[in-house]
Amino acid sequence: MPSMDVVSELEVYEVNHAVQNTTKEIATRFDFRGSEVSVSFNEKNKEIKLSAESDFQVEQVLAMLESQMIKRKVDPQVFDPQKMEASGKFMHQIIKLKDGLDSDTAKKVVKLLKENGHKVQASIQGDKVRVSDKKRDTLQTVMAFLREQQLGLPLQFNNFKD
Repeated sequence: MPSMDVVSELEVYEVNHAVQNTTKEIATRFDFRGSEVSVSFNEKNKEIKLSAESDFQVEQVLAMLESQMIKRKVDPQVFDPQKMEASGKFMHQIIKLKDGLDSDTAKKVVKLLKENGHKVQASIQGDKVRVSDKKRDTLQTVMAFLREQQLGLPLQFNNFKD
């Protein structure tokens, strides 16, 4: 029986590249010359820390980081920006990265499939949703349907079996 997994996986190496490219772009920007601006990525906690001398600069760095993420084909929906904080003469903002389907989102996916008349079997298995049906075409329509939904997380489809 054909099946597939609906997941939300974060490609850490792509995020790392986007942070490095943002750091390079900061070094070349004229409006950041002479000011202390930094971007750091903590892979273990899946957090990006932005630091600058003003809140406007932090917002500019965040916009640059988002554009670098888009270039690296990482959906900016993975960002969970926290409140900006001041310490000394610097402004800091932590951006947590969402990785994996949480149980609420997985339940939402299953509920959406049932409510919209898709006659597929959907089961939650940890941080993924396994969808199976007798026909491969039905799974492809489910994929198209889920891509249209706004769930607050980017979805990927893997482990497609015939």
